[in-house]
Amino acid sequence: MRDEVLGGADELAVVAAAHADASESGRRLAAPVVDALVATGLGRLCLPVEYGGPGIDPATLVEAIERVSIADGAAGWCTMIAATTTSMAAFLEPAAAADVFGDPNAIAGGVFAPNGQGVADGDGFRVTGRWPWGSGTQHSRWILGGTRCDDDTFRLCFFEHDDVLFHDTWFTSGLRGSGSLDFSVDGVRVPAARTLQPGVTRPFVTSRLAVFPNFALLAAGVAAVGLGLARRSLDELVALAGGKRPQFSSRTLAQNPYTQIELSRTEAGLRSARAFLLDELRRAWSVADAGQRLAMEDRFVIRMASVHAVRAAVDAVDAAYTLAGGSSVYSSNVLQRCLRDVHVTTQHLMVAPKLDETIGRFLLGQDVDPSTI
Repeated sequence: MRDEVLGGADELAVVAAAHADASESGRRLAAPVVDALVATGLGRLCLPVEYGGPGIDPATLVEAIERVSIADGAAGWCTMIAATTTSMAAFLEPAAAADVFGDPNAIAGGVFAPNGQGVADGDGFRVTGRWPWGSGTQHSRWILGGTRCDDDTFRLCFFEHDDVLFHDTWFTSGLRGSGSLDFSVDGVRVPAARTLQPGVTRPFVTSRLAVFPNFALLAAGVAAVGLGLARRSLDELVALAGGKRPQFSSRTLAQNPYTQIELSRTEAGLRSARAFLLDELRRAWSVADAGQRLAMEDRFVIRMASVHAVRAAVDAVDAAYTLAGGSSVYSSNVLQRCLRDVHVTTQHLMVAPKLDETIGRFLLGQDVDPSTI
């Protein structure tokens, strides 16, 4: 299954690269990219095997997202959102999971933030709310939104696409092709069976991924996008350096000692961060594979590795952009896009720099709130 998933990632990457400009200018994934996302099954990578999913491990998930992100960061981002959203299926009873994920062409996306307000209505809730950062929701058949309900519960509610209003707010510097606009619902009724309570609802399936922390999975997915953008940037720099001779220089960039030193340091940093993340994911997966829940320390280390991977990715892209000189400032240069895209990844709550404080407190034995770890 690993080879099949990574092969699908390579197929999607080819299409994403060919339509990256169209996605960027359209401020959402171009239709052929969405079609490829569906056809390769990459938008459903975390669906439990009991509900028709592939049963892949988190490390393979990261590698697949990384390969797509090398081709186009926005496509990698939307792949990450769709894939990790399907992990929520484990917390839906079989009939509800069949409604949402039964069609193999159905993609889901959404936002965890509790921006919705739900009022009890029979065996369901009427929800009103508006959520920013709805990445890929325009091409999603089912859209998830965090909701505080009047029965004192916090629920993730799945809305049907036709019940959602999309707001044209996604005017950004980076990840323009991700279509991460605002979306809203107004009095939409959601059956209770199509909701779940994070940290409260127990999995209805026994898949190994069902006992893997959802936030750890999401953080690793975001980090994968950064790793892909960094890999693309360093590869682009190497391709450029052999032929570019800066003004007033008799040597090419590749012959410049400063370029050589900085590339060596940056490459080592990126590879080390990537290896750290993949190693921790594989170690944690062996625990989940044995049917055990991850210890709190395991969860914190995965988050630390994810934050570190994004930081190393930013350092790599910044270095490539700077070393390339004036060429990289043009919007037609892929290094320019990588720079804008990678700095958007740092704004995701799962890998934001402020997490270093929380992780540091844990390492020092101080009290921390583990609810979002």
